[in-house]
Amino acid sequence: MNDIEHSPSDMTATVAGNVTVAQLQARLAENGQWLSLDPPAPELLTVAEALARDSSGPRRFGYGTIRDYAIGLKVVMADGRRISSGGKVVKNVAGYDLLKLFIGARYSLGNIVEATFKLRPLPECEQFVQKSCASLSEAGALLETIMDSPITPVVLDLRPPSVLVLGFAGTREDVDWQWSRSRELGFSEPANLDFEKSFWNAEAQKISVLPSRIIETIAALGAVPFVARAGNGVIYCRGAKEIPKPDWPVHLMRRVKAAFDPCGLLPDLPI
Repeated sequence: MNDIEHSPSDMTATVAGNVTVAQLQARLAENGQWLSLDPPAPELLTVAEALARDSSGPRRFGYGTIRDYAIGLKVVMADGRRISSGGKVVKNVAGYDLLKLFIGARYSLGNIVEATFKLRPLPECEQFVQKSCASLSEAGALLETIMDSPITPVVLDLRPPSVLVLGFAGTREDVDWQWSRSRELGFSEPANLDFEKSFWNAEAQKISVLPSRIIETIAALGAVPFVARAGNGVIYCRGAKEIPKPDWPVHLMRRVKAAFDPCGLLPDLPI
């Protein structure tokens, strides 16, 4: 695919914004690499959309978000100018790091047409385990135990009613060691990420809180469908009547919006 420029030796890739995440991952996998991103419906989500929405999936606990891997962007501004930020090499320090402003801005500052990412090797193996807790409070106590333990899962999710899901990735030796340590914490049931796929059959509301408040926030939502990135404090739910509003610096965001789009031609801020 001509819209993807992959440099396996540098572990970077430059891709057009209209390429889907699934297409990019398939191309990178040919050389044993991947962009450490697993958003819902990657076969439908373009790279530009993933950046504009700051999309992520269950593996964000271990790998971070798309912001952590973007090292260069090309963006079409409201007045038609095409600007570049960052570059095609990892150790790029020239100029201001403007690219982070466009990630998660939902096209309110400009339209992303090309992106360059740093990559990771594909893990040798992955393994998922879960534990069903008797209550959310029990799940909360177990979460604290996991965070204080030596295991380093790439997935740390909570799904209804109070099931904690762990995912491990890396070399076979490392995954086996972590799996054995998780069994000591009661994670004896094999698991997968099918719950994640089935949840995204409709639009969801997003809530971001401190990880320490994840349990009380879910409890306050009532009996609604949800999937929680328990280690990150991110909750996706449907049907919640009251959603906590984030404390964003709206005045600062509006100043940036006015500087990039003074005539208001692009979509409004995602607030």
